[in-house]
Amino acid sequence: MPLTAAVIGGVQKLVLYETRARFFLVGSNDAQTKHRVLKIDRTEPRDLVIIDDKHVYSQLEVRELLGRLDLGNRTKIGQKGSSGLSRAVSAHGIVGFVRFLEGYYIVLITKRRKMADIGGHSIYKIEDTSMIYIPNDSVRVTHPDEARYVRIFQNVDLSSNFYFSYSYDLSHSLQCNVSLLQMTCDPGESGGRQDSFDIFEEEGLPTQVVHGFSNEPYAKYVWNGSLLEKVKDIVHPDWLLYIIHGFCGQSKLLIYGRPVYVTLIARRSSRFAGTRFLKRGANCEGDVANEVETEQIIHDASVMSFTAGSFSSCVQVRGSVPLHWSQDISTMMPKPPIRLDQADPYAHVAALHFDQMLQRFGSPIIILNLVKKREKRKHEKILSEELYPAITNLNQFLPPEHGIEYIAWDMARYTKSKLCNVLDRLSMIAENVVKRTGFFVNRPDLYCHTIRPDERWGDLGGKVTPNGRLQTGVLRTNCVDCLDRTNTAQFMVGKCALAYQLYALGMIDKPKLQFDTDCVRLFEELYEDHGDTLSLQYGGSQLVHRVKTYRKIAPWTQHSKDIMQTLSRYYSNAFSDADRQDAINLFLQVFQPCESKPHLWELPTDFYLHHSNTMSLPHQRHSYTHWWSDGVLTFLPLPYDEAQCEDNRRKVVVKRVNRYDESIDIYTESFKPYELTAFDDTFSIAMTNSSREFMPKSVGLDPSPFTVRKPDESAKSVLGNKSSKEDLVLQRKTAASAPPPPTEEQISSSSEDESEEEREDDGNGSQRSTPIRLADPSDSIRTHEDQAQQRLPPVRETYGLNLLADPPDEDMLVYHRFAHLGQNQHKVERRDDMKKSDSVFSLAPVSVFPVDSVLEVSVPVVDVQSRSVFECHVQTGRGWVRTLCHEDLLMYREYIRNRYISVSRRPEAAARADVTRVY
Repeated sequence: MPLTAAVIGGVQKLVLYETRARFFLVGSNDAQTKHRVLKIDRTEPRDLVIIDDKHVYSQLEVRELLGRLDLGNRTKIGQKGSSGLSRAVSAHGIVGFVRFLEGYYIVLITKRRKMADIGGHSIYKIEDTSMIYIPNDSVRVTHPDEARYVRIFQNVDLSSNFYFSYSYDLSHSLQCNVSLLQMTCDPGESGGRQDSFDIFEEEGLPTQVVHGFSNEPYAKYVWNGSLLEKVKDIVHPDWLLYIIHGFCGQSKLLIYGRPVYVTLIARRSSRFAGTRFLKRGANCEGDVANEVETEQIIHDASVMSFTAGSFSSCVQVRGSVPLHWSQDISTMMPKPPIRLDQADPYAHVAALHFDQMLQRFGSPIIILNLVKKREKRKHEKILSEELYPAITNLNQFLPPEHGIEYIAWDMARYTKSKLCNVLDRLSMIAENVVKRTGFFVNRPDLYCHTIRPDERWGDLGGKVTPNGRLQTGVLRTNCVDCLDRTNTAQFMVGKCALAYQLYALGMIDKPKLQFDTDCVRLFEELYEDHGDTLSLQYGGSQLVHRVKTYRKIAPWTQHSKDIMQTLSRYYSNAFSDADRQDAINLFLQVFQPCESKPHLWELPTDFYLHHSNTMSLPHQRHSYTHWWSDGVLTFLPLPYDEAQCEDNRRKVVVKRVNRYDESIDIYTESFKPYELTAFDDTFSIAMTNSSREFMPKSVGLDPSPFTVRKPDESAKSVLGNKSSKEDLVLQRKTAASAPPPPTEEQISSSSEDESEEEREDDGNGSQRSTPIRLADPSDSIRTHEDQAQQRLPPVRETYGLNLLADPPDEDMLVYHRFAHLGQNQHKVERRDDMKKSDSVFSLAPVSVFPVDSVLEVSVPVVDVQSRSVFECHVQTGRGWVRTLCHEDLLMYREYIRNRYISVSRRPEAAARADVTRVY
């Protein structure tokens, strides 16, 4: 079987040159060894004329071409003052071409930022774009409403959460991309299109052929598909760069120095896209509002190859309830009433939606419905009463083993109850879901799973293949908005799946993770950023209820933040959502301006833009019983989009190249050896790190990211507060000898923001104002006992003994016998030859040098006076006071005379001096 690889985009750097008649867009690969040229005509006022010669230029050929263009477009031959070819802008990719009422615009990516790395494939975020008008000013036909359309189009901020990659298909999951590389597809036998050939094979030279695969993107998650539709069949595929909208985040989990990348990718659907209250339910084609596919990817970063490395992924989906329902916001209510717009007794819309899911994910499809069940007034319950009969109706036509599973759970009601733990219940649901759907792993089970089997690992679902495991089916979570409750539920399912993924890659010994570990904290932070981003895109504000809220460990300041987020969401829904919805409709080309039609701002509603079938009768009515597409049931539980069938083979482009070709060289693409790069500026150093951001900096703690920490032990809590950081440094310096820390009563009056000098001044002042009290020995004993109790736990709790009580007589008898044996064993009769120190100390030098020896020492000589002083000191310590000699008495008298008599004579001398002055 020949080797396979993903094809890297050949156009990563672009330079736009302009003349009066044309635009010349020069694109090259990252190493600037291969170039392509695109010619855009500027003399057409309304049409888009693009010429691509499909030729690959070298760097020298491009310079010669641009030189000839510069020379040919000058007004006078030999003129050097004004160039005929000027450089307009540098870019990194083409977003697309768009036209309103005048001519076409080209939208270019001018700034990018790397956000993730998956097996050497870089994922970039758009930082800035440039929108350039193509026709020349001399042929431009102006329209008064053109500027307004441009402003509406630019309301879609492309620098906010739009992502792309030159070598990795972001519209497909990792399972689909890796399965494509494992496809047994040969250009001569399959339906795949051969894009190139191997020149070495024609010349008869021995070479190793590599099949480069590239697949068509999944149109549902591509946001610039309509902008590239005009040029898709004209230009070379290297010019086409597809972008997604949603979220992308990556963090590094260090397991004793072994790097494991945790990546979270969210793909927002471009169909029936919009804002919170303006897009609810589903359209007539089965596309639901706020549909987001979230994928968590775990891979060992020490090996980056898709074939040799270790990769795992798990996919979840969120989306609105697939019914025809809406909410009227004209009443300016915080919670507008829910109304069903159309009756659907045969669940036609739900059938179209779940048909898409079966094709994309396979079976089983598990629905987790989190809307309320009990309400004083029917609000959210209306959706549950319609969704459950629809699923029951669809399941009666499906085979029982592939039926849609429905789980209804009132999460809001459980949250209000003090006796129920919400996350424990979600953890049970997550365990069952992961066991049913499984997850993707690109390698077979490890041998350690066989010799040390885990009971939960044997019950894991999915499909086991010789190359690893495949995820079959998906969890679809929804509440009313699919924001707060949905994000928490998805986090718990992702946490459960993360444990299984790490276990499958051999990182942990059991597929279970605890809260308050560095690993889970890192994962929770990723999911909070993921939830905040999706909530801002759809609801206009960040999350109101987070994971900490449902754990009931959120700080008291979180309540005020929740109120502000609620007000921000209400303001956005009431005043700015309509403008955002118009911008999305214009960007996705759902509405295309035309002079013979009303303008976008003149439409009373955009219902008919998203429900195109309502304007005409369908030519072929969808079956109510055979509601799935042809061929879907054939490959279940595997998804139809990943099956090796003829329809999928037509979407694959196969490129036969040499194994050293630049178009498949992921090593050069990732590490860029032709560039000078600072080590500190690399993406792997700058990304979030578990040991730097979450692991405590205290000495002696377990560095494992799976060890449970205290809430205040993380690195962020220590570094985030200045006072806590100073306390940590002080604790390290004086851990052994410092007195016990002050109590809360002692520090309640002092402020945390005081400087060290102010604290010292306050301390000195308090000492001066405190009255002096003679020390009592009982007080010191009591103080030492209190300090000992504060420093160490009681001995009885630690060892089960009371060391303050006298030992029993039996233990003392055993001890005396042991001491007696030891004394007799070491008793040696003293002889005369032992009096000499040479016979007692046998010192053998360890060095070959006679003088420089570590054992060359001499016995110290102590004189009689020093020995007498030492003996006197020892006797005094034992309480034996010897009689003072004559010298001691003289010394004591001299001390008394100097200490007291001289002091008493000083006032008398001063009085005599005063009397002398009077006389």
